[in-house]
Amino acid sequence: MRWFWIDRFIEFESGKQAKAVKCISLAEDHLHDHFPYHPVIPHALVIEGMAQTGGLLVGETSNFERKVVLAKLSKSTFYFPAIAGDVLTYTTTIQYVKNEGARVTATSHRGDELHAEAEILFAHLSDDRVDSLFDPGVYQQMMRLLGAYDVGRTADGNPLQPPEDFVNGNQS
Repeated sequence: MRWFWIDRFIEFESGKQAKAVKCISLAEDHLHDHFPYHPVIPHALVIEGMAQTGGLLVGETSNFERKVVLAKLSKSTFYFPAIAGDVLTYTTTIQYVKNEGARVTATSHRGDELHAEAEILFAHLSDDRVDSLFDPGVYQQMMRLLGAYDVGRTADGNPLQPPEDFVNGNQS
C-alpha cells in the first residue's frame, strides 16, 4: 500500500520547481488519532507531503532511473497547526542534484500564509538489491495520477511528457 500525502500537482517545472496541494479532510483517520478532539495534521505528515513533492521532482530529472530516498531533514520550521478544512500548497525548489543525491527547499502555505518551511536532502541509492522497490513505472504512474504531466513543463518551457515506453504501455 502506498500513501499519498499530496492530492495533485498544480505546477511542475522539470529540474527546477513543483507545487502540489493537500486538502485536509476530517475523513482522514490520522487527524482523529493524533490529538483526540483536536484534529490537526501531524507535522511529520506535512513534511512527508513536501518530501513527496520534492522527491518526485528530483526523481523525474533522471526519468526515475535513480533511486531517490529521503535522507535527511536538515531544517524545518512550523508557524501554526494545519487543521481539517485547510488546503496546503507545497512548493519545492531544487537547490542541486548530484550523483550522490539532491537538496530541495520546501514551503507549505495555507492561502497566502507561510505555514512551514524545510530543507530536505535526498540520497540516490545504487545498491542493485533495492531495484524491486524502485520500479520507475510506479513513480511515472504517481506522476500521472497526481497530474504532473497535465501541468508540467520542461526546463525550456515545453509541456512535460511521460517517457515513450510509459505512453506505449510498456511500463513495468
